[in-house]
Amino acid sequence: MHLRTSSGTVVAGTRWMAPASATDARLLRDVTGPVLDVGCGPGRHLRALLERGVPALGIDLTPQVVESARARGVDALERCVFGPVPAAGRWCTVLLLDGNIGIGGDPVALLRRVRELLAPTGRVVVEVAPPGTPEFAELAHVEVGGRRGPTFRWRTVSIDRFAPMVASAGMVVERVWCDEGRWFSCVGRHPVAA
Repeated sequence: MHLRTSSGTVVAGTRWMAPASATDARLLRDVTGPVLDVGCGPGRHLRALLERGVPALGIDLTPQVVESARARGVDALERCVFGPVPAAGRWCTVLLLDGNIGIGGDPVALLRRVRELLAPTGRVVVEVAPPGTPEFAELAHVEVGGRRGPTFRWRTVSIDRFAPMVASAGMVVERVWCDEGRWFSCVGRHPVAA
Protein backbone atom coordinates (compact mmCIF):
# COMPACT_ATOMS: atom_id res chain seq x y z
CA MET A 1 0.00 0.00 0.00
CA HIS A 2 1.24 3.48 -0.83
CA LEU A 3 0.14 7.01 -1.66
CA ARG A 4 1.17 8.33 -5.09
CA THR A 5 1.00 12.04 -5.94
CA SER A 6 0.71 13.75 -9.30
CA SER A 7 4.29 15.01 -8.95
CA GLY A 8 5.49 11.41 -8.78
CA THR A 9 6.14 11.31 -5.02
CA VAL A 10 5.41 7.90 -3.50
CA VAL A 11 4.73 7.61 0.23
CA ALA A 12 5.08 4.03 1.45
CA GLY A 13 2.22 2.87 3.64
CA THR A 14 4.34 0.55 5.74
CA ARG A 15 3.44 2.41 8.95
CA TRP A 16 -0.25 2.43 7.98
CA MET A 17 -0.32 -1.36 7.69
CA ALA A 18 1.60 -2.00 10.90
CA PRO A 19 0.03 -2.09 14.36
CA ALA A 20 -0.15 1.23 16.21
CA SER A 21 3.31 2.44 17.20
CA ALA A 22 4.40 3.68 20.62
CA THR A 23 3.86 7.24 19.34
CA ASP A 24 0.35 6.31 18.20
CA ALA A 25 -0.39 4.72 21.59
CA ARG A 26 0.71 7.85 23.47
CA LEU A 27 -1.31 10.01 21.11
CA LEU A 28 -4.47 7.95 21.57
CA ARG A 29 -4.08 7.47 25.35
CA ASP A 30 -6.17 10.53 26.27
CA VAL A 31 -8.56 10.51 23.31
CA THR A 32 -12.24 10.66 24.30
CA GLY A 33 -14.88 8.70 22.39
CA PRO A 34 -16.78 8.50 20.28
CA VAL A 35 -13.95 9.02 17.78
CA LEU A 36 -14.20 9.64 14.03
CA ASP A 37 -11.00 8.76 12.14
CA VAL A 38 -11.06 10.72 8.86
CA GLY A 39 -8.94 9.03 6.20
CA CYS A 40 -8.66 6.00 8.46
CA GLY A 41 -6.69 3.94 5.96
CA PRO A 42 -6.31 0.29 7.02
CA GLY A 43 -7.45 1.11 10.55
CA ARG A 44 -4.40 0.93 12.83
CA HIS A 45 -5.68 3.78 15.04
CA LEU A 46 -9.18 2.33 15.08
CA ARG A 47 -7.79 -1.06 16.15
CA ALA A 48 -5.82 0.53 19.00
CA LEU A 49 -8.95 2.38 20.16
CA LEU A 50 -11.05 -0.78 19.95
CA GLU A 51 -8.55 -2.60 22.15
CA ARG A 52 -8.96 0.18 24.75
CA GLY A 53 -12.76 -0.02 24.53
CA VAL A 54 -13.13 3.44 22.95
CA PRO A 55 -16.00 3.63 20.42
CA ALA A 56 -14.70 4.71 17.02
CA LEU A 57 -15.62 4.80 13.35
CA GLY A 58 -13.34 5.30 10.37
CA ILE A 59 -14.13 6.81 6.99
CA ASP A 60 -11.99 6.64 3.87
CA LEU A 61 -12.51 7.14 0.12
CA THR A 62 -10.46 4.14 -0.98
CA PRO A 63 -12.47 0.90 -1.03
CA GLN A 64 -9.39 -1.31 -0.69
CA VAL A 65 -8.24 0.34 2.53
CA VAL A 66 -11.75 0.23 3.99
CA GLU A 67 -11.68 -3.52 3.31
CA SER A 68 -8.31 -3.73 5.11
CA ALA A 69 -9.69 -1.82 8.08
CA ARG A 70 -12.72 -4.08 8.34
CA ALA A 71 -10.41 -7.10 8.15
CA ARG A 72 -8.82 -5.74 11.36
CA GLY A 73 -12.24 -6.02 12.99
CA VAL A 74 -13.01 -2.29 13.15
CA ASP A 75 -15.92 -0.21 11.90
CA ALA A 76 -15.12 1.69 8.70
CA LEU A 77 -17.20 3.20 5.92
CA GLU A 78 -16.31 4.09 2.35
CA ARG A 79 -17.19 7.73 2.66
CA CYS A 80 -16.03 11.27 1.88
CA VAL A 81 -15.76 13.61 4.87
CA PHE A 82 -17.48 16.34 2.82
CA GLY A 83 -20.55 14.13 2.27
CA PRO A 84 -23.00 12.66 4.78
CA VAL A 85 -21.25 11.40 7.93
CA PRO A 86 -23.07 9.49 10.68
CA ALA A 87 -23.57 11.25 14.04
CA ALA A 88 -22.62 14.69 12.68
CA GLY A 89 -22.31 17.15 15.56
CA ARG A 90 -21.75 14.40 18.15
CA TRP A 91 -18.13 13.27 17.72
CA CYS A 92 -16.00 13.96 20.81
CA THR A 93 -12.76 13.50 18.88
CA VAL A 94 -11.94 13.65 15.18
CA LEU A 95 -8.58 12.28 14.05
CA LEU A 96 -6.70 13.75 11.06
CA LEU A 97 -3.50 11.73 11.33
CA ASP A 98 -0.77 10.70 8.88
CA GLY A 99 -1.02 14.09 7.15
CA ASN A 100 -4.77 13.82 6.55
CA ILE A 101 -5.15 17.55 7.16
CA GLY A 102 -4.27 17.63 3.44
CA ILE A 103 -7.42 15.75 2.36
CA GLY A 104 -9.31 17.79 -0.22
CA GLY A 105 -6.40 20.17 -0.78
CA ASP A 106 -7.95 22.92 1.37
CA PRO A 107 -7.13 22.52 5.08
CA VAL A 108 -9.34 25.44 6.12
CA ALA A 109 -12.37 23.93 4.35
CA LEU A 110 -11.58 20.55 5.92
CA LEU A 111 -11.31 22.06 9.41
CA ARG A 112 -14.62 23.91 8.92
CA ARG A 113 -16.26 20.64 7.90
CA VAL A 114 -14.74 18.81 10.87
CA ARG A 115 -15.99 21.58 13.16
CA GLU A 116 -19.53 20.74 11.97
CA LEU A 117 -18.97 17.09 12.87
CA LEU A 118 -17.69 17.76 16.39
CA ALA A 119 -19.72 17.82 19.58
CA PRO A 120 -19.72 21.28 21.23
CA THR A 121 -16.77 20.34 23.46
CA GLY A 122 -15.08 18.17 20.83
CA ARG A 123 -11.44 18.20 19.80
CA VAL A 124 -9.51 17.46 16.61
CA VAL A 125 -6.14 15.73 16.80
CA VAL A 126 -4.10 16.64 13.73
CA GLU A 127 -0.75 15.42 12.45
CA VAL A 128 1.14 18.00 10.40
CA ALA A 129 4.49 18.11 8.65
CA PRO A 130 7.61 19.21 10.58
CA PRO A 131 8.72 22.86 10.67
CA GLY A 132 10.30 24.04 7.44
CA THR A 133 8.63 21.40 5.27
CA PRO A 134 7.80 22.88 1.85
CA GLU A 135 4.07 23.06 1.29
CA PHE A 136 2.50 21.95 -1.95
CA ALA A 137 -0.91 21.02 -3.31
CA GLU A 138 -1.44 18.27 -5.86
CA LEU A 139 -3.55 15.28 -6.79
CA ALA A 140 -3.02 11.91 -5.12
CA HIS A 141 -4.41 8.41 -4.87
CA VAL A 142 -3.78 5.30 -2.79
CA GLU A 143 -2.70 2.04 -4.41
CA VAL A 144 -3.24 -1.31 -2.72
CA GLY A 145 -2.00 -4.52 -4.30
CA GLY A 146 -1.82 -2.88 -7.72
CA ARG A 147 -5.39 -1.56 -7.42
CA ARG A 148 -5.70 2.22 -7.68
CA GLY A 149 -8.17 4.08 -5.49
CA PRO A 150 -10.00 7.32 -6.34
CA THR A 151 -8.00 10.47 -7.06
CA PHE A 152 -8.30 13.27 -4.52
CA ARG A 153 -6.74 16.66 -3.85
CA TRP A 154 -3.89 16.59 -1.33
CA ARG A 155 -1.89 19.31 0.39
CA THR A 156 1.11 19.16 2.66
CA VAL A 157 0.76 21.42 5.72
CA SER A 158 3.69 22.26 7.98
CA ILE A 159 3.33 23.17 11.64
CA ASP A 160 4.75 26.61 10.75
CA ARG A 161 1.63 27.54 8.78
CA PHE A 162 -1.00 25.60 10.71
CA ALA A 163 -2.23 28.08 13.37
CA PRO A 164 -3.54 30.71 10.88
CA MET A 165 -5.46 27.97 9.04
CA VAL A 166 -7.05 26.87 12.31
CA ALA A 167 -8.06 30.45 13.13
CA SER A 168 -9.54 30.90 9.64
CA ALA A 169 -11.70 27.83 10.29
CA GLY A 170 -13.11 29.41 13.47
CA MET A 171 -11.16 27.09 15.76
CA VAL A 172 -8.25 27.38 18.18
CA VAL A 173 -4.95 25.54 18.60
CA GLU A 174 -4.89 24.22 22.16
CA ARG A 175 -1.61 22.32 22.11
CA VAL A 176 1.30 21.46 19.80
CA TRP A 177 3.89 18.73 20.42
CA CYS A 178 6.47 16.55 18.75
CA ASP A 179 6.87 12.84 19.46
CA GLU A 180 9.69 10.89 17.80
CA GLY A 181 9.89 13.37 14.92
CA ARG A 182 6.14 13.45 14.26
CA TRP A 183 4.28 16.75 14.84
CA PHE A 184 0.78 16.98 16.29
CA SER A 185 -1.74 19.58 17.35
CA CYS A 186 -4.93 19.43 19.39
CA VAL A 187 -7.54 21.84 18.01
CA GLY A 188 -10.74 22.85 19.78
CA ARG A 189 -13.95 24.49 18.76
CA HIS A 190 -14.06 28.22 19.25
CA PRO A 191 -17.19 30.34 18.93
CA VAL A 192 -17.27 32.01 15.55
CA ALA A 193 -17.96 35.76 15.86
CA ALA A 194 -21.29 36.87 14.42
